[in-house]
Amino acid sequence: MEIKQKACGAYGTNCYIVSIDGKDLIIDPGMDSYQWVISKVKNPIAILNTHGHFDHVWGNQALVQEFSIPLYAPKDDIFMLENDPFSQGTPASHADVIVEGNATFDIQDIMVRFFHFPGHTPGCSAILIENKLFSGDFIFKNSIGRFDFPYSSATLMRQSLEKFLKIEDDWGIFPGHGESTSVRIEQKNIPYWFNYL
Repeated sequence: MEIKQKACGAYGTNCYIVSIDGKDLIIDPGMDSYQWVISKVKNPIAILNTHGHFDHVWGNQALVQEFSIPLYAPKDDIFMLENDPFSQGTPASHADVIVEGNATFDIQDIMVRFFHFPGHTPGCSAILIENKLFSGDFIFKNSIGRFDFPYSSATLMRQSLEKFLKIEDDWGIFPGHGESTSVRIEQKNIPYWFNYL
């Protein structure tokens, strides 16, 4: 597995290109990601969204049109992709595969597993590919996703963090913003965040 990463747009949103066996998966193509993505991929096969916030999905439609590849997105955040609820001018995109809860997909012989961790958004998910977890805005290095936005929920965030604590594997974590970390490191930090939920 090869992972390419670029912080894109005003919010420094991490867009990832995961390459395995000559095939590229594009994760969270946000604002200003289009030119970087098309310059780095050789054989793109799918776009994966961790959640529906505009800074993670802005480039969806342009890349779907460019490459004619399917878009996977969590069911409970589809309304954000299609309706621009924050009036940011986000180009509308439409998921070809609607991910319901926890789900596993075989995308051209690459196993992709979605973990549903609502709280930051209703559909907020982390995506596991091999032993790397692309956590979107659920877990960051030494932090967690905000839960004070419209459609966020502190109650659901607490439940998701409790679920995260039960993960037994020490996967590498590649978040939607900032630097990479690991499951074990962030599990140690979770009790601190419970004080604010």
